Amino acid sequence: MEHSAASTNVIERAIAIIRTHRYGLPHPYPGPSHAVDGMNAISAKLDARTRDAALSALRSRGRMRLLPFIGPAVIASVAYIDPGNFATNLQAGSQFGYTLLWVVLWANLMAMLVQGLSAKLGIATGCNLPEVIRDHWPKPLVWFYWVQAELVAIFTDLAEFLGAALGFHLLLGLPMEAAVVLAFAATMGILYLEQHGFRGIELAIAALVGVIALTFGVQLLFTQVAVAPALEGLLVPRLPGPEATYLAVGILGATVMPHVIYLHSSLTQHRLVVPEAEKPALMRQTRREVLLAMGLAGLINLAMLAVAAGAFAGQQGMDDLGAVWAKMGHTLGPVAAGAFAVALLASGLSSSAVGTLSGQVVMQGFVGFRISLWLRRSLTAVPALVVILLGLDPTRVLVFSQVVLSFGIPFALVPLMRFTARRELMGALANTRAINLLGWLVTVLIVALNLWLLAGLLRGG
Repeated sequence: MEHSAASTNVIERAIAIIRTHRYGLPHPYPGPSHAVDGMNAISAKLDARTRDAALSALRSRGRMRLLPFIGPAVIASVAYIDPGNFATNLQAGSQFGYTLLWVVLWANLMAMLVQGLSAKLGIATGCNLPEVIRDHWPKPLVWFYWVQAELVAIFTDLAEFLGAALGFHLLLGLPMEAAVVLAFAATMGILYLEQHGFRGIELAIAALVGVIALTFGVQLLFTQVAVAPALEGLLVPRLPGPEATYLAVGILGATVMPHVIYLHSSLTQHRLVVPEAEKPALMRQTRREVLLAMGLAGLINLAMLAVAAGAFAGQQGMDDLGAVWAKMGHTLGPVAAGAFAVALLASGLSSSAVGTLSGQVVMQGFVGFRISLWLRRSLTAVPALVVILLGLDPTRVLVFSQVVLSFGIPFALVPLMRFTARRELMGALANTRAINLLGWLVTVLIVALNLWLLAGLLRGG
């Protein structure tokens, strides 16, 4: 039976009314039926065309097009190529060459599984993970979840924002104070797009991810990568010593970012509303998008490590991003150093915007309250400015943010696995036994690795 686009719009408007009635929340993506003008009209038309193309692809018997489904996973993938990943991958490559490439590969495969489950929850329930927790768990526990999730979002956002400021500092030679102001303005420009629909910010984030991929491609051109050792490091698991083990745990342990688990389910919950019978088809396209977006993020991470292995093997100080930029200028030349600064800037801006959006979803979902993105961005810019004015090392702040992040990982993964396994909640999209077993194995592994890493960081090791 064919369903018209008009009936889909009715479903979307009904969901928006329910959300507004129940939670006092606006629909996150303004639909084409809203009275809009100027940029709103352009954004609404772009959103409507994307939805129509996606529905047409879902309901046609020919080859299904992926393009209109690309967006949510691209936004989520930003968390896996943030400034913290830069430091970890570059340090691993400089100290152990290509040996830990296999760790990056397996970490990325786990990310694909987890983000796919988050996207599926949004599609199946029409709610994001914080909303599902709020609906099914006791209120005191929900408030606890909100507090810890806000702390994770704030510290994550702080680290990403510092990365964007450092990118401006390296690229333009600005003082860090001025770089913070510029980073604030640029991030708000990206977040402004979110106020006018979903497609604009999806395209903006996708463009920044493309810039990161392109710049590391440029750096690979300037780097002599040894193909045979690289393939061996990618395919043969090996840990040459305790320090390599610690770095491997750092890469694997930071695989899952709790804030984008919350966010990804929000990005899919209302992007395309379809009847129950069409949700499996939508999930198939979503799964392909997750594989594509996370696969690209994985390739970028592999390129980071390969560049460090090829150009800086045996060198120290690669956990300091400013020092990495200077060494790239000396070793690979000014073009490669400039490409690195551009990549860091694009990573910082995109991940900072994603962190702010995640904080909004957390507050909105757990407690039914929202503040303007301008206010949230301003509040999280203040700590970054304080860090700089106090002369604190941005790299140390990045490390501390990873410690806070480790606390939040089990609180996102465990409910995700519990809820996606419930057939009365997920319907036909409930986890199969195989996916459930694999998901719990990955959850236990990631939580254990993060606890191990956290213990090491707190010991100062």
